[in-house]
Amino acid sequence: MNGPASQNLRSYTDYIRFKRLFLFVMFVLTMVIALVAITCGSSGLTISEVIRTLLGKGAEKSNIIVFNLRLPRTVTAIVAGIGLAVVGCVMQSILQNPLASSSTLGVSQGAAFGAAFAIIVLDSGMQSQTLDGVAISNPYTTSMCAFVGSMFSTLVVLGLSRIRKVTPQTMILSGVALSSLFSGGTTLLQYFAEDVKVAAVVFWTFGSLGSTSWREIGIMAIVVGAAVIYFMLNRWSYNALQSGEATAKGLGVNTNRLLLGSMVVCALTSSVIVSYIGIINFIGLVAPHLMRRVIGSDYRYLLPASALMGSVLLLLSDTVARLVVQPIVLPIGAITSFLGAPLFLYLIFKGGKR
Repeated sequence: MNGPASQNLRSYTDYIRFKRLFLFVMFVLTMVIALVAITCGSSGLTISEVIRTLLGKGAEKSNIIVFNLRLPRTVTAIVAGIGLAVVGCVMQSILQNPLASSSTLGVSQGAAFGAAFAIIVLDSGMQSQTLDGVAISNPYTTSMCAFVGSMFSTLVVLGLSRIRKVTPQTMILSGVALSSLFSGGTTLLQYFAEDVKVAAVVFWTFGSLGSTSWREIGIMAIVVGAAVIYFMLNRWSYNALQSGEATAKGLGVNTNRLLLGSMVVCALTSSVIVSYIGIINFIGLVAPHLMRRVIGSDYRYLLPASALMGSVLLLLSDTVARLVVQPIVLPIGAITSFLGAPLFLYLIFKGGKR
């Protein structure tokens, strides 16, 4: 092998090694932040006590605090962060729109309307008296209604993307219109609902990680895990799309099937997450862009890196929400909005360019 070719191969090997090392560092960082998040609170648990409790060697009080309160909240943040981040990452690829995410295109708002319909009309949820959130009595009905609402937004987005060939900015404006439409529908549902159900829906729309049970966490984990597997199996196709749809077709990618399948999986994932924890804005927008600046647009590494960054952002946001004005827990949706809105405005000022 000649000199330049050998040097190029060595540079590529070093580049790939850097990406893998970065993923490992992100994984370790996620675990460390998760441990710190479990310790934060009025109980005064230390990291060593948390570790002993997780290993089955903790005191009874520590077991109750960790396994009944702190750990479900932390796992919810990790799972939801992964799901929202990979959905945003994939949407940005298949729609060729750097501003795309489930919250900016109205998909999350459609899911929220469906979940609110299930809570108010179908009695699938009520305001919890012991946890800071809404207790979902029938998660399957709630998830199905949320999925129907999110699919409506998804079909509109697909129509605009494939038929009208609109610009990225116009697609975001359509997301604003869809969000207004579903917000109006939710308002009408609340207007005719009982006071208790109105309070439950309003509290739920704030976004909360503290009301999920292990059953709901399990459902979210299964859906998010299946979505991540599907996206990773299509990682080379997403890479091909970065060079344009015509190039991707020339490389043998069935772009129509990829677009439809990916959007359906995105809608399902978003709807399940939203139905259990409310609307969490901007995680799907912020995480992929942060990781794209570090490791590039190779979806072999961008997808897992975005997933880990989504978990980190949601864990940090939830920790801030719990600590800023103790013992009051601020709405997690408000914290993520304060985090994501400045980046969103920055991208708009940049003209939506990659």
